[in-house]
Amino acid sequence: MIRYLTAGESHGPELTGILEGVPAGFNISKKYLDSFLQRRQKGVGSGGRMNIEQDEVLITSGVVNGISTGAPIALRILNRDWENWKDKEIEPYVVPRPGHADLVGTAKYNHEDIRFVLERASARETAMRTAIGAIAAEVLEMLGITIVGYVSSIGPITYQQNLKDRIEKNKVTESDVGCPDQDISKLMEEKILLARKNKDTLGGSITCVASGVPPTIGSFVHWDKKLDAILAKQFMSVQSVKAVEIGKGIDIAGQYGTEVQDQYSLDGKKINKISNNLGGFEGGMTNGEDLHITAYLKPISTTLTPINSIDLAKKMETQTVYERSDTCAVPRAIPIFEGVMAFEILNNLLLKTGGDNKKEIIQNFNNISKLETDEFNMKNELWSMKYDV
Repeated sequence: MIRYLTAGESHGPELTGILEGVPAGFNISKKYLDSFLQRRQKGVGSGGRMNIEQDEVLITSGVVNGISTGAPIALRILNRDWENWKDKEIEPYVVPRPGHADLVGTAKYNHEDIRFVLERASARETAMRTAIGAIAAEVLEMLGITIVGYVSSIGPITYQQNLKDRIEKNKVTESDVGCPDQDISKLMEEKILLARKNKDTLGGSITCVASGVPPTIGSFVHWDKKLDAILAKQFMSVQSVKAVEIGKGIDIAGQYGTEVQDQYSLDGKKINKISNNLGGFEGGMTNGEDLHITAYLKPISTTLTPINSIDLAKKMETQTVYERSDTCAVPRAIPIFEGVMAFEILNNLLLKTGGDNKKEIIQNFNNISKLETDEFNMKNELWSMKYDV
């Protein structure tokens, strides 16, 4: 229903994005999009690049007077660092960094310099994906759907949340590491600063929670229409992600079924769940509970401490040369995942509702099942299954 394309290199003139399929009539605010980009640049563990860039989005098509027109939305984000690179004599980059796209990407495209790979493979690309996701998030908010991301771990320091409890976004934004717990935030910050002192890097995890998503979004009838699977793929597409968890998927793998199933209860006519261990999904479809997805990010592969590699020009073993990077990118990655989640929820919601404009979307949105007992028309009588009549 909606799709996007991004272009641009890390140290090139700009990042470009085109988002197609956003219905007409929705408010799209540059200020809202820029707030996502600003959050992406903040956090303990950020590298020197964030002292150069002051990201803001330029909307050049598809939004007039702050309202979507139904046409493709074109976006630009200028790279300030381009001024430092456009006339620069670039040193040959011939030593691939383990863990990056350097080695395999150079082999795949037969490049003569590794920089052609790292310029596009860089997480700088996520700035445009963040802006595109922010558009989806703003549309969803007009439908009563909100997404809050937070840091759930840095290295060995973890924050455990009850999946039935709500995360307060202001507590996340007040924390320098994006964790809603003040005491655990301090421990995480100390761990990051220690890694920087030791010329090392740290990974961690980010959990995103979507509230207000109606049930029946997604489908069980085809493997590629299961929304939890689609979201897992999208989360995995972000740089450094090595694992994705839905709900308490990792913990419940070691428990009995009677301990983890989200049993049903009735509140008047409304069917509720007494827990949310499965993270808001059943059979690849949303079930009306909050959606919980956690992405696990490996430590950034570029370290100040050299690691073993190969000089592809001299054909001999050597050690890596440092390329500017973060000590820990996890805190400032929160809006990236919020945007990724928002995009896919909106995409699948539009597949459900159809419609080319806000009026049609809201009308159809209000008719989505609320999982109330009166909606079910059960025959409750014996029948036979035949395929040859």
